[in-house]
Parts: sequence; structure tokens; C-alpha cells
Amino acid sequence: MIAKHGDRVTVHYIGTLDNGRIFDQRDEDAPLTFTLGASEVFPALEDELIGMVVGTVKNILLTTEQAYGQRLEENLLKVERQMFPAERELKIGQKLNIELGGKQQRQMRIRQIDEQQVLLDGNHDLAGCELTFALQLVAIG
Repeated sequence: MIAKHGDRVTVHYIGTLDNGRIFDQRDEDAPLTFTLGASEVFPALEDELIGMVVGTVKNILLTTEQAYGQRLEENLLKVERQMFPAERELKIGQKLNIELGGKQQRQMRIRQIDEQQVLLDGNHDLAGCELTFALQLVAIG
């Protein structure tokens, strides 16, 4: 079978960064299954899968723009340390759900802390990175 738009496909992959670090991995114990064209994964990744035959292995490079985009300064937010309860322990790298504008919740990561301010980053951890997938199409349907 050849993968086409609308097919439900199952893949195994190892996702790496430019420096060779693995950022994600899916294998027979935890395969990734999704529908081609349903925007469940990056569109550029879907495009590469269309036309593949079950069992085919392919290396796929997604540019920064095809993946999570560039890191954006407007996704950084400095807040006063006093905005957090004094007893709350804050750590660099910690993820927080922040309510913005009284309605919208957004997950942000603490990047810097000092006595007066906390720098929060709303960029995806992989924003600004090219992603390489060593991918195998293991099933269609």
C-alpha cells in the first residue's frame, strides 16, 4: 500500500537536533498513529509521508519554519517576583500555567529568576531548531 491523504498511518521514528541530541522517539512499544491531512503532525512531515510504502525508511529534515518556528521575543514575559506566593519555590526550567488577560491559559517555562523579577518563556522548547526524523512507515489503515 502507498500512503495517501486521508489514510491513518503508523510510524516509528527517532527525532534529533543538529547536535545529534534525541528530542523524541517512537518505536514498536509506543508508535505514533495519525491521519494524513488532519493536521495532527507538522504538515511538512505529512507531505513527506504521502507516497511512501509500508516498510520504507526515510530521513526527513524539517526547517525551523516547518517545525515550531523561530524563537520570538514577544513570547518572553518579565513579571515581578512578588506576583508569586512567597512560599512557592521557583526553579529555572520549571513549567507554569499562566493566566493571561483573565481568560487565556498559557504554559510558560521559567528562564531566569532574581529577587525582583522572573523571566517566563512562552516559546516551545524546540522553537528555533531544525528537526530531523529517521522515520519508518510501519502501517497504513
